[in-house]
Amino acid sequence: MSGVNNQKLILEIRAGTGGDEAALFAGDLARMYQKYAAKKSWQFFAVDPGKTFVAKIVGEGAYESLKNESGVHRVQRVPTTEKSGRIHTSTATVAVLPEVEAKAVQINPNDLEVTFSRAGGPGGQNVNKVETAVRILHKPTGIVVSSRAERSQYTNREAALSILRAKLYELERLETLGQLSADRKAQIGSGERSEKIRTYNFPDDRITDHRINKKWHNLERILNGDLDLIVEEFASSKS
Repeated sequence: MSGVNNQKLILEIRAGTGGDEAALFAGDLARMYQKYAAKKSWQFFAVDPGKTFVAKIVGEGAYESLKNESGVHRVQRVPTTEKSGRIHTSTATVAVLPEVEAKAVQINPNDLEVTFSRAGGPGGQNVNKVETAVRILHKPTGIVVSSRAERSQYTNREAALSILRAKLYELERLETLGQLSADRKAQIGSGERSEKIRTYNFPDDRITDHRINKKWHNLERILNGDLDLIVEEFASSKS
């Protein structure tokens, strides 16, 4: 794909149905990908560690390895707050998009509504007192992106624009393929996907990928970053 950097990707994780348990599961997935990146000696940068977790991953083969992670991930387990031992089902959505060169996507500055705010959270006085966090609304599509992890307003703005370019590129690609419905457009804008791709079943210590109908055990090991088993299974299924 022209203009796409396959060594850099945007990772977006959003809690789905399930309330607090869904938010905890989204955090588990973020840590899983971070640990996997560390095992692969990739760089992992949290761009927006807020309600929607956004990170950039840079490394050899990063996008090729993780591109199949996009979709709805479902967890079945007994929450720590559940006194009756009842199993809860929650979801989180994952979006993996390749980073796109600036020249590959033309963005009209007049189409952007840029706002700044205090980043909040840890990071010292600069984070708390200066409006370094950046939020960008792309008015024609309604896509909203943000970045607040860096201490520089300029750096956060550039990170947010990088995420926006990746999303707009995906929209253009699907339009070219004739696969862009109104629902699909909304999913890209929010980072959500309608398809349930994988179930993490804690009581049975089992992960099931519904696309290739494969199961793996030792769930905790996989959540600790041992994703090569799944990545390699996908690679062999495509060969």
